[in-house]
Amino acid sequence: MRDFLCRTCGQRLSFENSLCLHCKNALGFWLPGRTIYVLDDEDRVEVDGQLLERCANNTVAQCNWLVPWTGMAQLCASCRLTRTRPNDDDADALVEFGRAETAKRRLVLELDELGLPIRGRDLDPDTGLAFDLLSSAAQSVITGHASGLITLDLAEGDDVHREQMRVELDEPYRTVLGHFRHEIGHYYQTVLVDDVARPAFEDLFGDPDEDYQAALKRHYSEGAPAGWRQDFVSSYATMHPAEDFAETFAHYLHIRDTLDTAAAFAMAPSGSTIDSVLPGDVGFDQLVEWWLPLSWALNQINRSMGHPDLYPFVLPQRVLEKMRFVHTLVVPG
Repeated sequence: MRDFLCRTCGQRLSFENSLCLHCKNALGFWLPGRTIYVLDDEDRVEVDGQLLERCANNTVAQCNWLVPWTGMAQLCASCRLTRTRPNDDDADALVEFGRAETAKRRLVLELDELGLPIRGRDLDPDTGLAFDLLSSAAQSVITGHASGLITLDLAEGDDVHREQMRVELDEPYRTVLGHFRHEIGHYYQTVLVDDVARPAFEDLFGDPDEDYQAALKRHYSEGAPAGWRQDFVSSYATMHPAEDFAETFAHYLHIRDTLDTAAAFAMAPSGSTIDSVLPGDVGFDQLVEWWLPLSWALNQINRSMGHPDLYPFVLPQRVLEKMRFVHTLVVPG
């Protein structure tokens, strides 16, 4: 994530800002230019001869992204991917919906910067990417992925609920953005792992066609196998080859985005930005070389503030080889 500045007063901005707190101007983010612009009194701005306005979800989804002005309400590239959301009369769920959409926009930006294909349900009704953001307060909701459709329980946006689940499941890390990155890993397994890549996938992760329900039952009855930390990034990754890939993919996204942000604030080399990393083994080896000291430093900073480690994970050689495979899919040579 880059360092944004207000184009009127120079105030530093975060990716989520819809208002400059210094000059009080309205703001909007334009994905193609990956830039935050200052809007006029009608919440519009002209960029490269094109008139832009705020996404129609600027209130209900707390969306600060811009869309081309057409005279009709339009949704941005992120909001268009949401297939189902809470009803307008469900005030509590709408608050959590806004938080989830904020995390999803960060995900979509990273995917766009990485050049990964994002093909929605409008183009591919059967397996295109879509999100159902649902509240378990009114119905049973299971966070997961099926044929491009990602479902998220909006209760994950509640800090108390999420922390309770994290402790109950003995997870070192649990966030809404982390959920999105994991589930999108399932989607990109179907998109990126073709017949050519499948043998390497199976060598590293196992057979993706293994009986999932049997694996699920085994995992929750027996737990992770002894010594799992030598081969897996998390205990959940041990459940099934598809979950191992999704967990590995999520951690790859964690690392790429954090390095990109660190570079924007001069905490990592400029070459570690998302648009600078090289393909192949050379590029991946550079990522690891940059990531290990940065994550160590960030963990120590968190401890200095009395917080748990920011990145509470160990990356043994086997996990790094799995990440290397993901890197070859995301940044092909």
